[in-house]
Amino acid sequence: MKTWLAALKVYTHPRVVAMLFLGFSAGLPLLLVLGTLSFWLSEAGIARATIGHLSWVGLAYGFKFLWSPLVDRLPLPFLTARLGRRRAWLLLSQICIAAALLGMANTDPVVNLTHTVFFALAVAFASATQDIALDAYRIEAVEVEKQGAMAATYQAGYRIAMITAGAGALWIAASVDPSEATYDFRPWQVAYTVMAALVAVGILTTLIIREPEKKISADTLEREALARERFAAAGLSGNLLKAVAWAYSAVLLPFIDFIRRYQWQALLLLALIALYRVSDVVLGVMSNPFYQELGFTKNEVANVSKVYGVVMTIAGAALGGLLVLRIGMMRTLFLGAALSAATNLLFVWLAWRGHDVGALVFTVSADNLSAGIASSAFVAYLSSLVNQAYSATQYALFTSVMLLLPKFIAGFSGTFVDAYGWASFFTCTALLGVPVLLLVWLAGKIRPSRPSLPEEGLPTVAREPQ
Repeated sequence: MKTWLAALKVYTHPRVVAMLFLGFSAGLPLLLVLGTLSFWLSEAGIARATIGHLSWVGLAYGFKFLWSPLVDRLPLPFLTARLGRRRAWLLLSQICIAAALLGMANTDPVVNLTHTVFFALAVAFASATQDIALDAYRIEAVEVEKQGAMAATYQAGYRIAMITAGAGALWIAASVDPSEATYDFRPWQVAYTVMAALVAVGILTTLIIREPEKKISADTLEREALARERFAAAGLSGNLLKAVAWAYSAVLLPFIDFIRRYQWQALLLLALIALYRVSDVVLGVMSNPFYQELGFTKNEVANVSKVYGVVMTIAGAALGGLLVLRIGMMRTLFLGAALSAATNLLFVWLAWRGHDVGALVFTVSADNLSAGIASSAFVAYLSSLVNQAYSATQYALFTSVMLLLPKFIAGFSGTFVDAYGWASFFTCTALLGVPVLLLVWLAGKIRPSRPSLPEEGLPTVAREPQ
């Protein structure tokens, strides 16, 4: 077992440090096409119904698994040969994000809302693509035991970027706005231009880091070779054979591989993935209405929840990364799930306390700290399930499964509160975490199934699509 001092040294690893800046690059675009954009459109006088519909641009993040096979396997002309596959896709997506943000900065939604929507969609699509490539890079860059630290620094950068794109963009717009009484396009133009410039953080990091060595297992290579032989035996040849074999390897085999490695236990793992964050996601949807109903002001919520709470999440993520190294991944995963469920009960206490800033600080501190621990452990766990041959595709699938059920359940949260009240709601969100503890315990009994690597002395395969 590592000492705490030895565990802390993981945060000095060059690739762990790099994830701080890559996490910033990943977190920057999200609010610029959601919350911050909604504020801009509202100030511009766009109808609330239209603003609500425009939030659907965020669906690009939920459906990124659809084009993840392309990011996993398709080489980019000029860039892949010089940078490697992961860095090439990172750089292309970052350049597209910067260009699309500049497009938003130079499009007034009052004059041409369609153009604003087009550029917002481009930002969301490019940002989701960056996420796919970045997750694959993170998984391939270091060994499994360092994944907790990678997740922690990624989350720290991501949260800092969200503060920058949220509060930061509003501060910039306000600083150059001659009068907040009337709408003026120029402040938003300046704010989004600055945000586009900040994408340079990710671009420079991508150019500095090294491409990870992608190790393709012997059984994966054998399986794909056998598939090509079967397609050839079926009468396919030439370009058609290459196209079908590529599609089979890129689109179908990532899912087949996961099922083959875990068999019926894959259902248990998918259930854990789908439910692990359910208590936090369902609670998070109603947290702001809850604060408002208790009488907390915008400044109180912003300072405690949006700034101090983010700091506590970063601290929890860092602690989670250390715990993965110190006590192991599954124990940290169980601890994170238990704390996430238990801290939801603090909101019952806060509902009883009412408008009490001290109670709000304590509740937000405990909740966000536990969420940070759980997130680091969970990201490390998901990374351990991935076959590096299909890292982008499989991880994109896992994150989609992770969000689908919790988001669906969260849609009924307001109706539940109206019917049963806040105390019952928060108690139920805590109870939602109880089955997760059982699933973590059962998953801990599953022996990790890692594909066998090529035998000692054989070269590592840097595979290109067939």
